[in-house]
Amino acid sequence: MRTAYSVETVRAAERELMARLPEGALMQRAAAGLAAACADVLGRVYGSRVVLLVGSGDNGGDALYAGARLARRGAGVRAVLLAPGRAHAGGLAALRRAGGSVVADAGSAVGLVERADLVVDGIVGIGGKGGLREEAVPLAEAARRGRDRGRGVVVAVDLPSGVDADTGEVRGAAVRADVTVTFGAYKPGLLIDPAREYAGVVRFVDIGLELEPDGAGARAAAARAEALQHGEVARLLPVPAAESDKYRRGVVGIAAGSARYPGAAVLAVAGALRGGAGAVRYVGPAGSAVLARHPETLVSERGPARAGRVQAWVVGPGAGDDAATVGEVLAADVPVLIDADGLRLAEAGAVRGRGERGVPTLMTPHAGEAAALLGVEREEVEAGRLAAVRELAARYGAAVLLKGSTTLVAEAGGGGAVRVNPTGTPWLATAGSGDVLSGLGGSLLAAGLSAVDAGSVAAYVHGLAGRFAAEGAPVSAEDVARRIPEAWRSVARG
Repeated sequence: MRTAYSVETVRAAERELMARLPEGALMQRAAAGLAAACADVLGRVYGSRVVLLVGSGDNGGDALYAGARLARRGAGVRAVLLAPGRAHAGGLAALRRAGGSVVADAGSAVGLVERADLVVDGIVGIGGKGGLREEAVPLAEAARRGRDRGRGVVVAVDLPSGVDADTGEVRGAAVRADVTVTFGAYKPGLLIDPAREYAGVVRFVDIGLELEPDGAGARAAAARAEALQHGEVARLLPVPAAESDKYRRGVVGIAAGSARYPGAAVLAVAGALRGGAGAVRYVGPAGSAVLARHPETLVSERGPARAGRVQAWVVGPGAGDDAATVGEVLAADVPVLIDADGLRLAEAGAVRGRGERGVPTLMTPHAGEAAALLGVEREEVEAGRLAAVRELAARYGAAVLLKGSTTLVAEAGGGGAVRVNPTGTPWLATAGSGDVLSGLGGSLLAAGLSAVDAGSVAAYVHGLAGRFAAEGAPVSAEDVARRIPEAWRSVARG
């Protein structure tokens, strides 16, 4: 699992470690890891042109010491100082001893940056807020131009300068890195868009920080985000036992679709059939369409309350204005996944749902639906995804899966670490993909997973199925549903 901690927590751990180490040892560990990553990126260090963008903090010191190591291996290293009077003195001395040189006038360095084989971004550290300062913007733009021309590679020190480490927000100009070398702990901004897009490939360097849960669990409570990996997801996948039958494995009910949107029902059922539950019940006006595509579905025309036993419901995809059905589902004493039109009806007050249900509830909005639920503009949700998912979970008293370029899952109430889904592909932004995800998540709820685990596993497997289906080409939601078993097997094999 990749666990991301707040800046405050990371800095506290750094202070504790530095108190036990010789002066400067922690920075040397970081610099060694950074230099090794830069050498890997360059391939051939000797004769390469390296430009360091150096701010006034420890990030600048890391860059200078790493630059000294590269210079000793034959690279031509030049450091551009954005705050010449406040640059790290020890790092500057080390660079000069190794044969590197210094450019004190940042305004004259644009050409150097554009022509570099490697640009190291050490402008601002993890405490930076609000985007780059004015004097740094031309250098960031020069690095981008060089990269766009295939000239140079940009490596960020710990975090791209200009992005918010704690939230993943980007409130101004920022460096776009090809590689980010982060030290000691992941930061939320490396996992969550829009900042994640600026980070490129993230390389982790262990510098000895102690951030694992201790007896009191204080640091564990400080974790702000976590990204499950194959191993963690595999342990959550429901597996039938020898004595299992279709009812013991769980039955998921799907209340979805309408005369106008029968396809939403078909796709939600497709996801549910592949999600681990033993049987799928469907109620709604699209029964004929569902049976034509999925004859194993148990179809009822008598409404949710009389459809038969279920262990979880999915309600809302393509439901139109059927508030009565949505309300009937939410009145059931079983877990419920609410999506699409069900979310709109909940916000309109036509159904019961704001923290009143005594059983797990999982809401699955995209950014536009989240904005409507919060009463803000869509752009605000997309710019601050971490804050938005926490606020939704707190306001509605439900677990929330916020779909998008970074899919996030928050527990009911908004506390604890937010789960960040690492799988997926932009090709999943296609009509009906969310319906498949809803069916898959509902099936996992019926199989016994908690709301947060069901949302996390569904997003992970769905994203992986999307990758398998796409392979660089457009896909349909039906293509994604078909590849769920392959994705499931991939996770189960580890």
